[in-house]
Amino acid sequence: MSKEKVKIVPDDLILCINDFKRSLNGQTINVMGKDYATVALRLAVARRNLGSRLRIETEIMHNDKETCVVKATVLINGMIVATGLAEEKKNASRINQTSALENCETSAVGRALAFCGMTNDKIASAEEVSAAIEQQSKKVQEVLKSLQSVSHLGNYQKWITDNKTFLADLKWNNPLSYDSFMKEFASIKSQLKSKGVLQ
Repeated sequence: MSKEKVKIVPDDLILCINDFKRSLNGQTINVMGKDYATVALRLAVARRNLGSRLRIETEIMHNDKETCVVKATVLINGMIVATGLAEEKKNASRINQTSALENCETSAVGRALAFCGMTNDKIASAEEVSAAIEQQSKKVQEVLKSLQSVSHLGNYQKWITDNKTFLADLKWNNPLSYDSFMKEFASIKSQLKSKGVLQ
């Protein structure tokens, strides 16, 4: 009786996880001294490896004026591999006031992909950690509020001087939160220009 060689076909998800690990170099974001993968990286690697065999379904579990909860389900070849849940408070930040549901969906997808094994030993994504730090930081909101109360150019220049160190620290320690801050900063600055406070 001849022994027939059995061809071992590696599991699609294992190949995907291995590719994800190789893709981490230089692709993570440092938040408070720890490296986190973004949801975009997790999703890009999953799509690159699994193509149309990967399906991600999201479902709004709860959505009212204060909070939203989204569940993401990852399916490969029609089989459920992992799920992820996320919650966002709509008053947590200025961005969440208009995009809480979108942020919640992104976080849920990132968590579901992390539960599939696409993680650098941290389930939370860079976006989630950054958002959590930002929500806990009253200083960010205080600084933005003080910018809104600027009444003339001298006031604005003093605001820049007073917050220079804070902004440099935020940029270094939490780049995603800094990017979010800068979007809000640009919006407030535009409002100040339209009021004639700045030129």
